[in-house]
Amino acid sequence: MTKRIPVGLVGVTGYTGMELTRVLAGHPGLELVRVTSRSEAGKTLASLYPFLAGPGDLGRMGALTVTMPAPADLAAACKLVFLAVPHKTAQEIAAALIAKGVKVVDLSADFRLRDKATYEKWYAAPHTQPALLAEAVYGLPEIYREQMKRARLIANPGCYPTSAILGLLPALEAGLVHTDDIVVDSKSGATGAGRKAGVGTLFCEVSDSFKAYNLTRHRHTPEIEQEVSLLAKTPVALSFNTHLLPINRGILSTIYTRLQKPTALAEVHALYAKRYADEGLVRVLPMGTLPETRFVRGTMFCDVGLVVDERIGRLIIVTAIDNLCRGASGQAVLGANLMLGLPETEGLPLAPLMP
Repeated sequence: MTKRIPVGLVGVTGYTGMELTRVLAGHPGLELVRVTSRSEAGKTLASLYPFLAGPGDLGRMGALTVTMPAPADLAAACKLVFLAVPHKTAQEIAAALIAKGVKVVDLSADFRLRDKATYEKWYAAPHTQPALLAEAVYGLPEIYREQMKRARLIANPGCYPTSAILGLLPALEAGLVHTDDIVVDSKSGATGAGRKAGVGTLFCEVSDSFKAYNLTRHRHTPEIEQEVSLLAKTPVALSFNTHLLPINRGILSTIYTRLQKPTALAEVHALYAKRYADEGLVRVLPMGTLPETRFVRGTMFCDVGLVVDERIGRLIIVTAIDNLCRGASGQAVLGANLMLGLPETEGLPLAPLMP
């Protein structure tokens, strides 16, 4: 049996850290050898996540002792490290690891925005690693696959941006829609808010309710605008609106655009089907079928549905992803696969968690 590549995880106690352990538990090419947390150091991984207790590789992963994050120790043990930490925290750790020759996939927002001033405006924090900011590759393989293969640092896309960018990509590349009237209306499960304690995500606050939040000021706005502007080859400002669903995981985005000219649904569908024909993780659904979060739960799929409102000349794009897997940890593992020369989807052919 081929020896697996050793990897580490900084920030194991959040939902993205938890999901990374789930994905890596079944990965044939990567072996998790270091897990860190400042708050849970000294405990075993299985004591935090009992699903990792058991025989074989699962039990060996569960027996790992959680340590304090130490770049020197991580570099000595790992070829690549995942950073599942809050924004601001990843900058110095990433720099220290890369200086020691370790590849990094950062799941925070610290390296997603190419412009330092834009980052500092939206995140109200200084960026201390502008050289790495310029070097980081945005980890969406449908656009940056070849650059990801050569990268030392991948900025893992945000969950909302993944759903929005993949929905808009074919239409913007083809010049199918106007760029001055795009509305992205997104709904996310409660895990999108992270695992920290907060009144707004308590069961009784979320269950049997539905609300909008952070309208006009969500921090994923500049990330979406950055990437769709590159696709459209012109600056794009759009309306991005977020809502909290009473579910654990999943994102459904409904994207409203105006067609440049009258276009039949069959023509739009053919365009999307052709663009994603070789992308096994994007499923363009048959005409007349729209995505549902339950059919992508726990998977790497992005499902795309299309509707043309001929009466008012609109193309409506609906996408569904799992915010923790395709929108975070699974996508991070895909990036690691590419960086380390493994098959892109190794360890990632995950079936939906049903029902």
